[in-house]
Amino acid sequence: MGKRPPAQEERLIQALQMVAPGTAIREGIDNIVKGRHGALLVFAEEERLKPLISGGIAIDVPFAPMLLYELAKMDGAILLNEAGTRILHANVQLMPDARIWSQETGTRHRTAERVAKQIDALAISISAARDVVTLYVGDIRYVLEPIRTILDKADQALQTMEKFKIRFNNVADSLSLLELRDAVTLHDVLNVLQRAEMVLVIAQLIEGYLIQLGAEGRLVELQLEELLVNVRDERALVLADYLPDINPVRLESARQALGSVPSDELLSLSRIAEALGFDSGEDALQKLVHPRGFRMLRKIPRLTEDVIDKVVCCFGELRRIMAASVEELAGIDGVGQARAEEIKAGLARLAESITMERRS
Repeated sequence: MGKRPPAQEERLIQALQMVAPGTAIREGIDNIVKGRHGALLVFAEEERLKPLISGGIAIDVPFAPMLLYELAKMDGAILLNEAGTRILHANVQLMPDARIWSQETGTRHRTAERVAKQIDALAISISAARDVVTLYVGDIRYVLEPIRTILDKADQALQTMEKFKIRFNNVADSLSLLELRDAVTLHDVLNVLQRAEMVLVIAQLIEGYLIQLGAEGRLVELQLEELLVNVRDERALVLADYLPDINPVRLESARQALGSVPSDELLSLSRIAEALGFDSGEDALQKLVHPRGFRMLRKIPRLTEDVIDKVVCCFGELRRIMAASVEELAGIDGVGQARAEEIKAGLARLAESITMERRS
């Protein structure tokens, strides 16, 4: 699987959103590319730009895609406000500090990179010869890929994610059966968390593609949402059931600890155990553990979180909840006779349903 993709820097994400398909700026950029023109666009407020400006035309007009296209026919840079809503100057010669290191060889790209670094702004260089659009955000350099290429990558990632999701569903169902039999080992628990994280790693990758796809990514987004159904909830409930001690802070720190495990290390259950604070030895992984019951009770329709919390708080473990009588359940403050009967009947239905599914 490789390494878990790092979270993209917030400023780069904002820049990608500004130029995503469906935005006015992207329309202007696409027009320039199709017209075989080059361009240098800089997004910053007037005061930050002034020291770098030499010559040009001050226009200060609302942004329009076709206006950007026409202005790109001139050789100089086009300067816009930071939000990209107004065009401030056109046909400008920019004079960044020549001592700023640049990896670029072309004049336009080199100027864009130096300007971005010097005033910590977004600069976009459009190559007339190669149809390449490069974003510079401070020290970050990012080349926009063609939409078709990104769609192909997203589709491939969705197919991989679907396979991982099937495996996740299988191990989650196996855990449910083992819980009903009170035969869960730490290995079984970590296996579910491992599969959940693998699905979420791919989801993170696809979310990066969605930022670049903009309006073109709606179908990909719908497929991603469908595949993510219940994954994060199941992970949270498994953590709530099996962590040695639980409170909102501990649950959040455990979630973050899982998210920080590199994807190539997710293949090791011992590594996941270490991240969550469990003993990672082979003997420890085979040790029996007992769920509190959050996950199984959540499967019963119309049972509120408040009632689930009270039942788990009273009995402590799922096996004790399953062994409790209707009268014992009804005696819990806020549960009552009707809900107690729902809990007993619901757990019985779940046991029968899960057993039947595993046999089929």
